[in-house]
Amino acid sequence: MAIRKNPKADLRKTYGVVVEIGMIAALLLLILAFRVNLDRGETMEFQQIEQEVVQMEEILQTKQIQKPPPPPKPPVPVEVPNDEIIEDDDLDLDASLDIEEPLANLPPPPPPEEDEPEPEPEPEIFVVVEQMPELIGGLGEIQKKIKYPEIARKAGVEGRVIIQFIVDESGSVSEPAVVRGIGAGCDEEALRVVRQAKFKPGKQRGKSVKVKMSLPITFKLK
Repeated sequence: MAIRKNPKADLRKTYGVVVEIGMIAALLLLILAFRVNLDRGETMEFQQIEQEVVQMEEILQTKQIQKPPPPPKPPVPVEVPNDEIIEDDDLDLDASLDIEEPLANLPPPPPPEEDEPEPEPEPEIFVVVEQMPELIGGLGEIQKKIKYPEIARKAGVEGRVIIQFIVDESGSVSEPAVVRGIGAGCDEEALRVVRQAKFKPGKQRGKSVKVKMSLPITFKLK
């Protein structure tokens, strides 16, 4: 079923006319409003709000200025009397040098150094020589001189003490020392009897020399 419209109710035909009439009416009202205000002599004042201006101050960098030291004071002038007269000293520079003339008053030459005598070399100590030293009286003679220490006797100390020494050119004993000891006073007693020993000196190529030797001293309780 088709719908039919009334031709009088169609607004599209009068749409443009209505819009034009509305615009003309609005324009007339606007013109009328301006004229009424101008006739009253009222003026519109617009007050401008001042904006606060913030001014940035420039900060200058401070710098410490070092003052130069004061100049030194000038020296005080000393007045010199003009009355003094400086006498000119005559210098006799007339001197001549004769190359051919022998020089006089020269110091005498130093005396020649005397050759110091060289120190005599110490005699060599031998261990083995052509003719070894001989103990006068034999080892038994030394053993007879031993006095058994009382401490060693009570403690029952027995043993053998080895004494090393040097037989010099005259056959005497020097620098005795204990190489192996047993203590309890036996070492000291062995040194005592060895110092008293006498030897026939050792010889090397027919000449008496120093010879290093060692002797065993026996300690034994009866």
